[in-house]
Amino acid sequence: MKIAVSGKGGVGKSTIASIIALTKAAEGDRVLALDADPDANLASSLGIPGREQRHIVTISRQIGLIEERTGAKVGQYGQVFKLNPDVSDVADHYAYKHRGVSLLVLGAVKSGGGGCACPENTFVRALVCDLVLFKGDTLVMDMEAGIEHLGRATAQGVDAMIVAVEPGQRSIDCAVQVERMSREVRIKRVAFIANKVTGKDDCDFIKGALPKREILAFLPFTDELRNADRDGVSPYDLLDGETRGQYSEIIKRLES
Repeated sequence: MKIAVSGKGGVGKSTIASIIALTKAAEGDRVLALDADPDANLASSLGIPGREQRHIVTISRQIGLIEERTGAKVGQYGQVFKLNPDVSDVADHYAYKHRGVSLLVLGAVKSGGGGCACPENTFVRALVCDLVLFKGDTLVMDMEAGIEHLGRATAQGVDAMIVAVEPGQRSIDCAVQVERMSREVRIKRVAFIANKVTGKDDCDFIKGALPKREILAFLPFTDELRNADRDGVSPYDLLDGETRGQYSEIIKRLES
C-alpha cells in the first residue's frame, strides 16, 4: 500500500499520516514514512523526542550526496547532470527508525522556482519515484500543504491520495483543488478523511460539500489530540478505542 496524505495546512495531515504508519507497523508491516512537507512535522507526530530529531538526516541538505549522484554542483546553473541518479540505497542508509517506522525527511529545496530542473529537485524527484514505484514497503507520504506538490506530480503513482478536510469552506476549497489535480496527474483513487469533527452538523456540512465522494471516516476533534504536540507525544498513543477502530477500518478500506 502506497498512499499520500494532502490537504490544507492545519487540517491534521501529519497526525493522520503518523497514525496510519504506526498502525501498520504495529501490525508487523515494514513501513516507510516520507515527510514531503517543508514544515516537517511528521517526526513529532510519530512521537520522536525533540532531542532525537536533530539526528534525522534531511535529504535535500545532503549536498555531497546530491552532487555525487547527479554529477553537478548544487547552486550552479547551466550544468549538465544526470536526470536519473542512483537513489536505490537512500532509504536504507538515511531513514530514521522509530517504533517500526523508517522515516525519511525530504526538506525544502531552496532554489529559484519550486519545480526547477536543479540537482536538488532532480534527486528528490528520483527518490520519490523510487520509493513509490520500486520499494515493496508500505509507504505513507505526508505531503506539503495545498496543491503545489501536485503541480510537480511528486505523488504520481501512489495507490491513493487521501485528502484531509475539516469543517470549513477554505479546507473544502483546497480539498476540491487537490482532488482535481490528483486526477490530472492520473492518481486513480482519491479519498477523503473528515477530521476535527465535533458533531452531526460538521458531518452534514462535509457530506454536503463533497457529494458522491469516498469519505473514509469522520474523525472526532479532541483536546487530547490537539495537545499531543505540546506534550511531546504521538497522537497514536492518545487514541481512544473507538477512534483506533476507525483507523483500522480506514486501512482496511484503503487495502481493499
